[in-house]
Parts: sequence; structure tokens; C-alpha cells
Amino acid sequence: MVHPRRNGRDVFDVFGCALGLSRFRRDERAIEGLPVRLVVALVVGVASLSLMLNMLTGVEGLAVAELDVRPQPDVIGPGSEAVDLVVVDPDGDPVPGATVVVTGGGASLDEGVVTGETDERGVASVEITPSLLAHQQDGTVVVEVKPPAGSQYVDRRGNTEILVVRGAEA
Repeated sequence: MVHPRRNGRDVFDVFGCALGLSRFRRDERAIEGLPVRLVVALVVGVASLSLMLNMLTGVEGLAVAELDVRPQPDVIGPGSEAVDLVVVDPDGDPVPGATVVVTGGGASLDEGVVTGETDERGVASVEITPSLLAHQQDGTVVVEVKPPAGSQYVDRRGNTEILVVRGAEA
């Protein structure tokens, strides 16, 4: 449709519509089918997206699994101790290539931070030296896990802490 022009400019009505378009603005039937068409387009779009995602391989990779650490032993005394940290997935299977980070909690570590990487059996062996203050009878050492790069694992929940108890020295 050609809009009326005056001196090279479009002519508008009082509602700001170009003359010729104001006829459509007053037509109340123009939007009757719009909601139905939008719903149909949305349903078709969602169904198409779902179909395309199902065709892709590895979509199940969007799910992640929580890692856990099982320290052995989980109760130690102050002083130098060798600890095996077993990293497992939710099924209890070992996770190789994970990095464990050991830090002081209620007990302090003379080393500050100790790290280790799990082997093919999911075990990281670390040597830690926890200490307690003079008035403390016990404390904890915190263990965190950094999942292997490119894996579908996370460590969002707290892991088992190592309990340090005065008098538990071997």
C-alpha cells in the first residue's frame, strides 16, 4: 500500500500512524487469531528443539555426578601422618585424575595446604602434619576435591573431614 506523502514526507494521523495504516489499527479482528498462532508456533518450536536435542549424542552429558572423598584413616592424632584419600563417584567407583586439596579446619596444618592427585585406583596419598592448640582436645582437617578436567563430576557438598584427636597418636 502506498502511503500518502506531502513534500517527500509521510503523512500521519493524530494517533501517529501513517495514513493508510490507521485503518488496520481500528480493525479489532486483526488480533483474534494471534494468540492461537503464537501458541501453535511455541509448541512446534519446543517439539522441534526437543527432537534436535535427542538426536545429538552426549546430551546426557549435561548431567553431573557428585564426588566424595573417603579418608583412610579418618581419625588421626597431631603430628606427621600418612593419609590415603579415596575419591569415588556416586556408585562408589574410583575416580582417577582428581585433585584433592587438604586444608586446616578446627586443626591447623603445618604445611598450610596439601594437594595430591588420584591414581588409577582413585587414591591420593598425602603426608600431613596437623596440630592442635594447647586448649584443644580435637579438631578437623578439611578435604576438597577438584574433579578431573573435562569430566562430568562436581564437588559441591562437603566431604568427610579428618578428625584430629589429642591422644590418638599411633
